[in-house]
Amino acid sequence: MNGAWHRFRSAALLLARSGTVKERLQSAYRLHLADLDSTQLPAEIRGNFEALRGALTREKPMRGEDAVTASIRKLSSREVDDLAAGLIEMFASFSQLEDLEPLHPAAATASSTVKAQIVPLFALEARS
Repeated sequence: MNGAWHRFRSAALLLARSGTVKERLQSAYRLHLADLDSTQLPAEIRGNFEALRGALTREKPMRGEDAVTASIRKLSSREVDDLAAGLIEMFASFSQLEDLEPLHPAAATASSTVKAQIVPLFALEARS
C-alpha cells in the first residue's frame, strides 16, 4: 500500500503545478494512476478510485486519441474540478490509515527524538 501512497502523492503534486486543470488531471492520472491495480488500495479509497477511473475512461476516443484524452476533452470545468478535488481527497485519506510506513525509516526515529522549541515572539514585546 505504501507504493499506492507514493503514486497518489506524485499525482497530487502534479495537480499543484501550472497549466490548466484538465492538463494537470490528465497528466496526474496518466503518469501516476492509470496502471494502478485498485485491489492494492485500501477499501476506503477503492470505490472512489474506481469512480475516478470510470470518469476518465468513459468516452469513446476519436481517431488519434485514447479514452482518457477523449473523456477529459468532454468533461466540463466543474466536473474536472470535482475529479481533481476527489483525487486530493483520496490522497488525504491515506493519512488516516494506520498501516502506512514512513517514507524513510530513519525519519520516524528522528522525528520522535527531536523536540521543537516554540518561542512566542510577542513575549519580547511585553518586556519593553
